[in-house]
Amino acid sequence: MTPITNHMPTKELQALDAAHHMHPFTEANALEAAGARIITRANGVMLTDSEGNHILDGMSGLWCVNIGYGREELAQTALRQMRELPFYNTFFMTSHVPAIALSAKIAELAPGPLNHVFFAGSGSEANDTNIRLVRHYWAKKGKPSKSIIISRKNGYHGSTLGGGSLGGMTYMHNQGCPVIPDIHHIDQPHWYAEGGDMTPEEFGLARAQQLEAAILELGEDRVGAFIGEPIQGAGGVIIPPSTYWPEIQRICDKYEILLIADEVICGFGRTGQWFGSQTVGIRPDIMTIAKGLTSGYVPMGGSIVSDEIAQTIADDDFNHGYTYSGHPVAAAVALENLRIIQEEKLVERVREDVGPYLAEKWKTLAEHPMVGEARSLGLMGTLALTPHKESRAKFAGKEGAIGLRTRTRCFENGLVMRHVGDRMIIAPPLVISHAEIDRLVELAHKSIDEAYIAAKADGLMVPA
Repeated sequence: MTPITNHMPTKELQALDAAHHMHPFTEANALEAAGARIITRANGVMLTDSEGNHILDGMSGLWCVNIGYGREELAQTALRQMRELPFYNTFFMTSHVPAIALSAKIAELAPGPLNHVFFAGSGSEANDTNIRLVRHYWAKKGKPSKSIIISRKNGYHGSTLGGGSLGGMTYMHNQGCPVIPDIHHIDQPHWYAEGGDMTPEEFGLARAQQLEAAILELGEDRVGAFIGEPIQGAGGVIIPPSTYWPEIQRICDKYEILLIADEVICGFGRTGQWFGSQTVGIRPDIMTIAKGLTSGYVPMGGSIVSDEIAQTIADDDFNHGYTYSGHPVAAAVALENLRIIQEEKLVERVREDVGPYLAEKWKTLAEHPMVGEARSLGLMGTLALTPHKESRAKFAGKEGAIGLRTRTRCFENGLVMRHVGDRMIIAPPLVISHAEIDRLVELAHKSIDEAYIAAKADGLMVPA
């Protein structure tokens, strides 16, 4: 099949886009003024836009294209499944082969007693499922008052009403999405920004112990679960101190509350293990999955659930579901994606090869005068931009202004690197080569340096 390479001129595409297409997390007027970047093709770790520019995708699309772009195997799998069974639902005591096979495969890969999967269309939907699972589980255990779920400020669990409530990003809550009842937030384990004079280890314990304090304040008989990302992705690739997650696990065990690991970003090899939970050493009762499950080729998410939870709710209808739960095309593509990850040993590759190589190269960026911290774990990296390295100071100007300038320079230089406030983050495809990592770091340094020179010239290198 010949690929479609002809398209309308970029300006016309941008005008049509602005006229009819509403973008996520975007100021429409600003986008219309600037014009959207139109991506037309992709292969491996490289994107091509409508002007023919080649761009290294340092974000795997949106944390999801783990096996890289252009994998013919996934395209052929989708085509074959569409011809055989393009859709059927899993309601009304019905199932189909792709959903059965995928749930069995996920149970094989997931650690411990996580042997059951409730499929959704996205991570956001799956976290909505988790809210209902937790509350239904405790009701079935004769403890319906255990309805509170504790989450973290600056955590991200999706943008649906439920997922957005679990997340701790107030700018989302302020736009017609107040937090639903019985969701409580504690502080994040972000040592660089909030640790003050404490060591990372002291700070990690202190932040974890906020969970215990919240349980005691709210009432042990009212708290049903704690949810967190092993590594906070959208919050800025916040890698918690080593003391944090073991203490969280201890507290969950002590007070018999369910532990939900949101693995939407960390799952399927990103951290050098199949799941981020394994990297940080926790034993979740529920894991949220999406993104890397299909490498983003088709939408799919789900909740991996422990034997205890599944068996407890098994004698009653679980009054919950989605039209596309376990969609046969998505399930078939996910199975092929997992086969590729497993057969090409991409998880081991992240852990033993490209992850350590990225860490070595990435940390050199900390030598730049505007970089206060350069950390990575597996194929996730973060840079803290600062006007004063020694004090870990924030910029005196509007938060995120320097980060946005740096992101703009990255795009102009042919690199997708995201900014979260004044933090720069990456999560490249797991198939990235050493040479491509070298190029990524080279472009990152160039872009940071250009933003730094401009910030100095504009008098913006001032600590808050």
